[in-house]
Amino acid sequence: MSKPQDPLEITPTLLLRAYAAGVFPMAESARATSLFWVDPKQRGILPLDALHVSASLRRTIRRGRFRVGIDEDFSATLDGCAGREETWINPEIRDLFITLHRMGYAHSIEVYDDQGLAGGLYGVRLGAAFFGESMFSYRPDASKIALVWLVARLRAGGFTLLDTQFVTDHLARLGAVEVSRDTYHEMLDAALMRTAQFWELPVDASSASVLQLSTQTS
Repeated sequence: MSKPQDPLEITPTLLLRAYAAGVFPMAESARATSLFWVDPKQRGILPLDALHVSASLRRTIRRGRFRVGIDEDFSATLDGCAGREETWINPEIRDLFITLHRMGYAHSIEVYDDQGLAGGLYGVRLGAAFFGESMFSYRPDASKIALVWLVARLRAGGFTLLDTQFVTDHLARLGAVEVSRDTYHEMLDAALMRTAQFWELPVDASSASVLQLSTQTS
């Protein structure tokens, strides 16, 4: 559900307040000159104890041909997410999120192979909530690997909510589900009252420990 465009300038501070209120911004396209607020009736989340990692993805991770980085190249990750025919990431959103990254609220997870950046994701953290914004892959499975590392990091740090905004077929296969707007806001309010640590998991954590942490059930 879209809300009327805010006549005020959207600043990083206003953007954080919007996330805390359960809404997020989008643009109609990369060339759009305005943003609109979104508060879906059905919200996508990925329960942190329900990530599905297929046997083939486990094998790919264990082979070790990919290296995972955290906040190594936020702008390149954001640009990778925006680099598709249809995107809601326009220059204003790009500038806002780069500022949030500099402020310590936005993070990226990058996946590298011997050719360079292979995929990744980025999002925003507040309290014990992480708002996943977008993911991309230049090579097969790269975005899935980034998500595995994200879930392990969130679990290690005591996060309770991973917001995916919507549920695509891709995310559904990984364990994402929809909840009602009211349920989401209850989960968000509870998460914002908690403290979580994004850097609890070491950056150089082994593939084996990440797989174990991201897929263990409560």
